[in-house]
Amino acid sequence: MFDLVITALEERNFSKAGRLLQAWKQEKPRDPWLKLALARYWEATGDLQRAEPAYLQLLQKVTNAKLMTQARQGIQRVQNEQSRRREHLLEQARTQPGAEASALLVLEPAHGLAREAAIQGLSQVMKVDVYTARLLLPGQYWRLYRVGNAGELQYFCQELVNRQTPAFWAPVQPIQTLQVFRVQYVQALQPQVQLVCQNDAGQLGNIAFDWAEVSQWVVGQVPIMESVVDLGPWGKLKRKEVTQDFAEVVDLHLLQRGCVLRLCDRTYNYRQSIALGEIANPDRPAPPIARFAWDSLKQILAQHIIGPCWSDFTGFGKSALEYLNLLPSLPTHLDLSRKAPSPWDGAFHLYSGLCFLRASAQTK
Repeated sequence: MFDLVITALEERNFSKAGRLLQAWKQEKPRDPWLKLALARYWEATGDLQRAEPAYLQLLQKVTNAKLMTQARQGIQRVQNEQSRRREHLLEQARTQPGAEASALLVLEPAHGLAREAAIQGLSQVMKVDVYTARLLLPGQYWRLYRVGNAGELQYFCQELVNRQTPAFWAPVQPIQTLQVFRVQYVQALQPQVQLVCQNDAGQLGNIAFDWAEVSQWVVGQVPIMESVVDLGPWGKLKRKEVTQDFAEVVDLHLLQRGCVLRLCDRTYNYRQSIALGEIANPDRPAPPIARFAWDSLKQILAQHIIGPCWSDFTGFGKSALEYLNLLPSLPTHLDLSRKAPSPWDGAFHLYSGLCFLRASAQTK
């Protein structure tokens, strides 16, 4: 029966091969040669995702030398065909319009049973072993996984999603050119929110909007680094960078207007701002300190913004730092009076920009 099936496959008479296999299943469903014939059938019909595991399963369960040899040969043929298809599709992706633009690929967290399927998908698509894929796949935060050209990363992203690995890709250029206004202070909250903002040219102006226009907001902390002198090995003085404090940044995303309003607790003008503490806590006297006013502002935002709050920046930022040098220069839209530029500022803009692009894509 095996020879009859193989002959039908070689003649590309798949309907005849299918009928022979059905009859064989009814007569001898446990025949290991039937398992090999099924794998050959799936290989011949181009269903490589079923053919490869069938060959592998056969190789694990049989001891017949001839069967094992044919299973190994089948695995090799399938893998060669997969590589050929992959290179062909990659070449197509690299030559499509806009394929040369800079882009990035982000892995999303997966949990429970979905995580195991996602790990297998990541291993298969990116050609890494399962142990490495398990370490790479995040469990809580987005992970910046790869930087490259848009065509190639779009292909990898689609392959990952097809194999149940949560991921998305994004071009860098829209994040670079995202319009960001730095908020100086809140001027009014009723009947509309009115903010005094500064643009990239340093010009001040008012922006008024309804709370419903804020689609989502982003909260993150960027470290404030200081150079300190410490004792190194053998008592020698050693200078190093340490985190002394954190600056908290809040972005309001106005998707319909295509802009971001960026607030920072270190640059907010508390003296000219309205009394935020009295608005957030009318029954409690507000102490005249900046931290209380900032916390009150965040409380007001949480009460009025219906959209989601993205607050997983720190986990994403750690994975992004090593890739920032590979990306085109990103604006920070922050003025923290640092002695030296910090990659964390650019990482926050990247995170907020990705959140903005994701939300924009979902509303289209």
